[in-house]
Amino acid sequence: MKSWFDLFFTFFKMGCITFGGGYAMLPIIGRELVDRKGWVSMEEVTDYFALGQVTPGIIAVNVSTFVGYKRKGVPGGILATLGFILPSLVIIILIAAFLQNFADMPLVQHAFGGIRVAVGALILDAVIKLGKGALKNKSSVLIAVAAFSLSAFFRTSPVLLVLCAALAGFLLYRPRGRRPPGGQGTQEGGS
Repeated sequence: MKSWFDLFFTFFKMGCITFGGGYAMLPIIGRELVDRKGWVSMEEVTDYFALGQVTPGIIAVNVSTFVGYKRKGVPGGILATLGFILPSLVIIILIAAFLQNFADMPLVQHAFGGIRVAVGALILDAVIKLGKGALKNKSSVLIAVAAFSLSAFFRTSPVLLVLCAALAGFLLYRPRGRRPPGGQGTQEGGS
């Protein structure tokens, strides 16, 4: 029973200090789960982050689910996820309960205006950091410009953009055909 509580409480603590999204959580997750608990290796955390990016939901919550599942199976995945999201859920409920009484106050309206600007800046920062890591060659820049243009000017579905970008990435970056043993056959994209 103690190990179940430890699993829940570890993720509850991390959920209490979740600010800035999944990437901001990487050092905290590394320190808590790798260094202190020894539940996973940093390589596993990196793999979980990569997997968390391609699965629906918030990266840090997905990582919690993966680590909980590794520790205690499906019940552990559920417990770790609940531990991680519970602090945010409580805060949202409190805000919702009291916001209605204060939402029309000019001070609150101005505060929300400032929050919107700060969130925009945080998103821009994330875009710049992701862009530096992703835009490595002309092909990746071309995919990014095409995706941005289709989104901004033609309001193309984000799902369609991701699928098309995945297809473009596959076609541009896949390993070219290899010659079968014995040197027979031709290479794809060759002569």
